[in-house]
Amino acid sequence: MNNNEIYILGGHQTDFSQNLYREGGSISELFISTVQQGLVQSQLEPASVQVGHVGNFVGELFVGQGLLGGFFGHVDPAMANMPASRHEAACASGSMALLAAMADLESGRYDLACVLGIEVMRNVSGALAAEHLKPAAWVGKEWQQSEYLWPCAFSEIVDIYQQKYALSAQYTNAIAQQNYANGKRNPNAQTRSWQFEPKSFSPDETKNPIIAGNIRRQDCGQITDGAAVVFLATAERAKRYAKERGIQLTDIPRIKGWGHINAPLLFKNKLATNDPQGYLFPHLRQLFQQTLHRAQMQSIEQLDGMEVHDCFSITEYMIIDHCGLYSPGEAWKAIENQDVMPGGRLPINMSGGLIGLGHPVGATGVRMALDCYKQVTGCAGDYQIEQAKNLMTFNLGGSTTTCASLIIGR
Repeated sequence: MNNNEIYILGGHQTDFSQNLYREGGSISELFISTVQQGLVQSQLEPASVQVGHVGNFVGELFVGQGLLGGFFGHVDPAMANMPASRHEAACASGSMALLAAMADLESGRYDLACVLGIEVMRNVSGALAAEHLKPAAWVGKEWQQSEYLWPCAFSEIVDIYQQKYALSAQYTNAIAQQNYANGKRNPNAQTRSWQFEPKSFSPDETKNPIIAGNIRRQDCGQITDGAAVVFLATAERAKRYAKERGIQLTDIPRIKGWGHINAPLLFKNKLATNDPQGYLFPHLRQLFQQTLHRAQMQSIEQLDGMEVHDCFSITEYMIIDHCGLYSPGEAWKAIENQDVMPGGRLPINMSGGLIGLGHPVGATGVRMALDCYKQVTGCAGDYQIEQAKNLMTFNLGGSTTTCASLIIGR
């Protein structure tokens, strides 16, 4: 394994409440302005960036635009001939861009990389957006009769937890309610001005209607326009950056551990894995273990918080169930005991997550990394975790097909 340390020098996130095309914008303008603002906020010169990586899932379907790496050349003339590439792994596309940039730096090819995640999704109807997102499942084989494929798919996970562990909807409702509450403290959250009432998190067919199966409206992550960028550097480059600014290298967050795992595309194949410990998806547990191991950590208890993939409330519940706080099937204890709430043992999605903050698919993995950077530098504002030193991302694509994670700390 390569032990070269990778540092995060800074970044920028757009306002996820923006409806880009309604406001007369374009994906090219979103790309260019996000990188430009990231450079300014990180105090970096465009000419110092040596390579670019872009995470994007379905630019061709939503806006008819591919070859997104070419837009780096329009950010600044100094980036006109900079090498760049794009990465796709459904909702984990941003994490794949991050891992590819890390590999570039670890190889010694470059010392400073720009990683952008971007997606535009609000320019079409909800029904067409759902259609565009279907290719993350096996087309023609899974859930193809459902108007809304992904709520249908994750409803199956609710079914399994109900049958196997008698899961009560009160716990998934609590996750959704908390993530919306967290989003209200985030100035970039898509839902920060939304208003709810108690029936919004209940089986009320008017306030919280069924979308598919056991998935109701408030269980769902958001269809979002947005982008996030971070700048990764080798240790030598980070040392120069620190010296130029009169700070210590230890003041700059670094990636302490990472995980990346794939599972078969078909959902039924994932479920066919028999795990003697009782984990529903053993590969998710494996991802936690390999990430902690690479960070030289023994337990999830050594983390101060997590940013995880709550595309639906059951997804966050499932991730909690595999993290190791409690035995499989006992994730409800983490919610009932307030462990994963603000001020708890392991606060999760203080940003609001995909439910409260928003989910521009290709940007989510990068946005998670940026929020972890903010937490460990004490720059998360009203959603800051007190004395946060180490945070973990957990990003997945498809029906847990591509999964990735980072531990970011100082």
